[in-house]
Amino acid sequence: MTKSRHLILAVVCTVLSIGARAADELPAATRLYGSLKRDNYVAPGGIYSVRVPVLPDLGGEVTDTESVVTFDDTVGTHISLASFPLDMSQKWDLTEKGLRNYLSSFYVNYVLKDFQDRYPGSTAESTLFVPELMDGSLMGFALLPGGSAFASQLTIKTTPDEPPPVAKRGNLLFVRDERIYVISIELAERVTQKRFFKKTPEEENVILRERLIQFAGRIQFPTAKPAPKN
Repeated sequence: MTKSRHLILAVVCTVLSIGARAADELPAATRLYGSLKRDNYVAPGGIYSVRVPVLPDLGGEVTDTESVVTFDDTVGTHISLASFPLDMSQKWDLTEKGLRNYLSSFYVNYVLKDFQDRYPGSTAESTLFVPELMDGSLMGFALLPGGSAFASQLTIKTTPDEPPPVAKRGNLLFVRDERIYVISIELAERVTQKRFFKKTPEEENVILRERLIQFAGRIQFPTAKPAPKN
């Protein structure tokens, strides 16, 4: 396995984790690789900032690594955003395949594969290429048996013999400034409001699509500095 593939798998695995936390962890403000400035999270190196979508009063937490930030709360938010640079092999792959096919391949070979490794039986429900969003992005919707961050908040408790709930994630992939970004959002209501939340797969996709677009709209990228004059 190449160094590039190791890096990608490590980042994707972090994106898809549900963020288990040790009891003796330090407060979020002291352990962040990035930083919090007012209501914005600023990624390491200032490569992007994003308005924080959770509130401390509702149990909101921000955790990160050098490449991934995760936002959680006790109400119904579980969002991860990963970003890492494309190396030469990834740039070549992007050039050869074109953006649409590259993102589709990345989603299947890395994002979906990791879902399947972590949560056996995970399936891709549908994908959608959105050319007008982020200069071209791919949305992928997946079902994850046992992959919910909200299983402990079930309104209807499962019995010991009952299988764990099937989570649904919406994922948004795009390339910006020679980096690939992966946003992953769980549709919490599918688990936390199981008794009342009766939507068709298409209706669920619409909800996730709107949330992905809304979150993507929170992301700000630094303005390119003009070249120095001679």
